[in-house]
Amino acid sequence: MSPLLSIVLPVHGVERYLPHCLDSLTAEHARPGEVEVIAVDDLSPDGCGGILDAHAARDERFQVLHLAENQGLGGARAAGLAEASGRYVWFVDSDDWLPPGTLDAVLTELRREQETEQAGGRPVDVLLTDFTHVYQDGSTEPNPWRHLLSGPPLADGCTLAEHPALLTAVMAVWNKVFRRAYLLGLDVAFGRGYYEDISVTYPALLAAERLRYLDRSCYAYRRGRPGAITNTASPKHADAFAQYDAIFAFLDRHPGIGAPLRTLVFERTVKQAVTVYDTPGLVPTDLRAEFFGRITDHFERHRPAGYRFPGGVRGLQYRLVARGARRSYAELRRTGQLPRTVKRSTRAVAPAVRKAVRGSARFTAYNAFRRLPLDRNLAVYAAYWHRGYACNPAAIYEKAKELAPQIRGVWVVEDRARAAALPPGVPYVIVNTPAYLRAMATATYFVNNVNFPHTMAKRSGTVHLQTQHGTPLKTMGMDLKNFPVAADGMDFERLREAVARWDYLVSSNPHTSEHFARAFPGRYEMLDTGYPRNDRLALATPEECAAVRTRLGIAPGSTAVLYAPTHREAQGGYVPLADLQELAHRLGPSYTLLVRTHYFHDGGAGDLTAGPQDARVLDVSDHPVVEDLFLASDALVTDYSSMMFDYAVLDRPIVIFAPDWAEYRRDRGVYFDLMAEPPGAIAGDQDRLAEALLAGDPEPAARAAFRKRFCPWDDGGAAERVVRRVFPVQEG
Repeated sequence: MSPLLSIVLPVHGVERYLPHCLDSLTAEHARPGEVEVIAVDDLSPDGCGGILDAHAARDERFQVLHLAENQGLGGARAAGLAEASGRYVWFVDSDDWLPPGTLDAVLTELRREQETEQAGGRPVDVLLTDFTHVYQDGSTEPNPWRHLLSGPPLADGCTLAEHPALLTAVMAVWNKVFRRAYLLGLDVAFGRGYYEDISVTYPALLAAERLRYLDRSCYAYRRGRPGAITNTASPKHADAFAQYDAIFAFLDRHPGIGAPLRTLVFERTVKQAVTVYDTPGLVPTDLRAEFFGRITDHFERHRPAGYRFPGGVRGLQYRLVARGARRSYAELRRTGQLPRTVKRSTRAVAPAVRKAVRGSARFTAYNAFRRLPLDRNLAVYAAYWHRGYACNPAAIYEKAKELAPQIRGVWVVEDRARAAALPPGVPYVIVNTPAYLRAMATATYFVNNVNFPHTMAKRSGTVHLQTQHGTPLKTMGMDLKNFPVAADGMDFERLREAVARWDYLVSSNPHTSEHFARAFPGRYEMLDTGYPRNDRLALATPEECAAVRTRLGIAPGSTAVLYAPTHREAQGGYVPLADLQELAHRLGPSYTLLVRTHYFHDGGAGDLTAGPQDARVLDVSDHPVVEDLFLASDALVTDYSSMMFDYAVLDRPIVIFAPDWAEYRRDRGVYFDLMAEPPGAIAGDQDRLAEALLAGDPEPAARAAFRKRFCPWDDGGAAERVVRRVFPVQEG
């Protein structure tokens, strides 16, 4: 009886890693003869051959092939495939390993597929699995493409035409289990040299009548080890072009594969080739001109009929590649600016490309300013994508003026309207002006509650202080990879680049430190200080609160309730879950309802007309300082906004209005069960919301427990602690 699964294991020069790999190929519940392992000793120069023979003597599932000549990874896989007899075949690299329980889980899936076929159904052609990146220091990273794989349609089975986004995921062979008869019938082969597996994986995905995804990490892929091709300069990176030719030859033999998929394959191969060319240290210097010419040749020979260049800088790069304009391409990469002759030739291209060319002048100026010495006494501040003076950066700016007055602070704002809203006397620069470019190029200190643009490089000697802007209930950063709705549009590689620039990250409480350390992996120093913006709340006096209420127009004696829902990725714009007019009617004229939409939403809260016997309703969405609203209100109504953690500093009633908790938790992901550990009363419907507010302070014990967990550092001294750690403070 033939095995259900053949594991093909090519082995060469991995003596250090091989025992771990071999030990991982175990299954507690495998049936006799269900698994075979074909280990291929590719004339390994170390002791791998002996390790394999010793293991085979102990494990009857193992067969060892000793090749007389080194065939490379592709040739070794082909040799193993020729000996395999299993219904399915899995190519495992011998420097990686399978996590515990993996083989049992995969066998369970393959048995189900076999039963499906016996019942007359279509068996899976390729079973894709989740995987984990493992780095040399032992740190791990989830599969960066998991959000493209999990859930429908791959969970049940589909074709690539039904899920073309799969082409943007990893094209490696090791996280894919193939039906062996299907693979052999494709008439494809592993290539020689580098990138040998893409000549198999692309055709296998393109032609499959049924692809499935197993939502379980079944493979530990070792990243960054010495000798890996992603770390090695070699002329063999040009081997990729032979693999590309094989892929397009397969497409030519299968004209039924649609033009849209051919275009996606073309763009993916061009992008890979350009990325290899652009990555420092991969293509040897004396071969770079030849390699660029190979990309141009690939573009010309395989460009689909009717192909249209993408927009933006990517499209401009592809145009230069297509023309073989290597020097112009290098100039664009180096300075962001094109030579004048090339700029003249781009006048008829798409608006996005023209915009990229115009914008390149700014980066030329920025690069010129970067040649100037750093200004040791200049700090650049920004908040909420240049919206204005707010949050932790504003509190740090104020305290730095007091403790480090020699440091000049300048604020970045997006336009003149934002500049006009700054407090009197606050220096500013407007985005993309010469003053902005000079400040970004020469400042020593950078303070922001989001990330500065990736186009602004971190110079040696600069200090980047990332403050963030909320205690996380919802998942953040790299943790979002497991939540595709919330992660839509996220560029996780770009996030890693941004985090690599941070020198300090401010944390609001121990909970935040724990989760930020994982969500934003980096080498920065975590500042366990509390949030500087909350100092004002911790130190607020009754007189200050009364003054703010007067400025907002809240009548004396009126009970002010702040309603502030968070943003919902699955919902889009602002859609209040509470019926505000009904709530105003239930609360009555002794109440004032302050409504603040999330800053992602423009246009405010809409029509808030209320009757004479209703609570007064004020739209405070555009009020620039949210702390004012906290001080002015007597209670907070929110859902999942981080405002709850800040507002708890005031020790005032909080009501959680959460009719969609299950949906939000599923789509966004959360770090703890808010329903089990709330800061106050929980309302799942409109009636309960009104009852909780009219009750005054129904859950003081819940609030006390919440404050103990999330407000231990809110003593009014957070800004000073941050400034003393980051800036050169003048004592006395």
